[in-house]
Amino acid sequence: MNLLINSPSWNYREGELYCEEVPLKRIARKVGTPVYVYSRRHLVEAYREIISAWRGRSHLVCFSMKSNSNRAVIRTLVGEGSGIDVVSGGELFRALRAGAPPEKIVFAGVGKTEREIIEGIEAGILFFTVESLPELELISRTADRLGKTAPVALRVTPDVDPKTHRYITTGKAENKFGLDREEALDFYRRCLKLPGIAPVGIHMHIGSQILQTAPFREGVDRLVGLLKKLKGEGISLKYLDIGGGMGISYQGEEPPPAAAYASALRPLLKGLRLTVILEPGRFITGNAGSLLTSVLQVKKKAKKSFVIADGAMNDLIRPALYEAWHQIVPVSPGKGKPRRFDVVGPICETGDILGAGRSFPEPAPGDLLAVLSAGAYGAVMGSNYNSRPRPPEVLVDGDTFRIVRKRETYRDLVRGELD
Repeated sequence: MNLLINSPSWNYREGELYCEEVPLKRIARKVGTPVYVYSRRHLVEAYREIISAWRGRSHLVCFSMKSNSNRAVIRTLVGEGSGIDVVSGGELFRALRAGAPPEKIVFAGVGKTEREIIEGIEAGILFFTVESLPELELISRTADRLGKTAPVALRVTPDVDPKTHRYITTGKAENKFGLDREEALDFYRRCLKLPGIAPVGIHMHIGSQILQTAPFREGVDRLVGLLKKLKGEGISLKYLDIGGGMGISYQGEEPPPAAAYASALRPLLKGLRLTVILEPGRFITGNAGSLLTSVLQVKKKAKKSFVIADGAMNDLIRPALYEAWHQIVPVSPGKGKPRRFDVVGPICETGDILGAGRSFPEPAPGDLLAVLSAGAYGAVMGSNYNSRPRPPEVLVDGDTFRIVRKRETYRDLVRGELD
């Protein structure tokens, strides 16, 4: 079968699907299913593609760990020199525990608590991305009480349509994120008057799974205009954070490479002596991972046939939440005539569908399916719905693999509960 994902780390060899040099069957025999499988090679190559695209320009890549917060994934990228974009105290804890240098951590999110602000200040992060004036004032009070200075960057809403799913659009005026451009000057003027605050940057993030360079160019152009106005008032910043959102191939899309994004933006940045910060997530992790699941049974009804698998919406919620499309392929394709199936899980919800109308030869119970492009917003969005233990995660490195998150047990489900 043809794989639509854009990654040489996943390929068929003699009728068997491999991740790098490891047949997926071997992982299933050792670890069981469902299981998330990640390619270390893909993680590293995707990160290096971005670094190469921005060579010659002062920049810092801060991996958006909301896409995949597994410690082994973070360690891999930190080992390559990556910083981290976090959006909660828990993510900050994970990032630091994985060895991320605090001076390479940026802290975003629309609703930071006082405790999270204290944790960020005490850790010595690069800056807080501030989403509102009340949040700025809370950071000021907190930093002043601690006798510290908190570096901040304003998240500006550039009012750009990224041409993506409405649930992952974040840079339009009606979205909850950031402040409108018209408020930006007053924000920075306010920064100069507040104790415990050091304005160091400006930030945007217009959305996710963006397949064109034009929305980024439009957004950055508007931020550059703001930077010039700020400079006119004597306010010079160090960082221009352009967020993340670079798209990947799920269904045969042809997203621009990292170099195309960089080439589209470089002309806008001429003469600006600041560091560009990028926050890629999906671009690095999306096609690095797959969800491996076993067929439980094939159920045939008058109007439709179903493949019932042991993977479910609690393991991969994107299809149920966004109607997201993931290619689903047999690990060992049969030679029979392809038939159409809905691939579903065992959860008691009609929406528990991993993929509708998929064509492949009829599988038998125990056969393996791979749900591709599941490395981003897969395991990290998993739940215990229907009291299902979350699956393990495995990292493949060449011809070896290791478990980087254990499969949960029934005891894990009730840990912390009190009678």
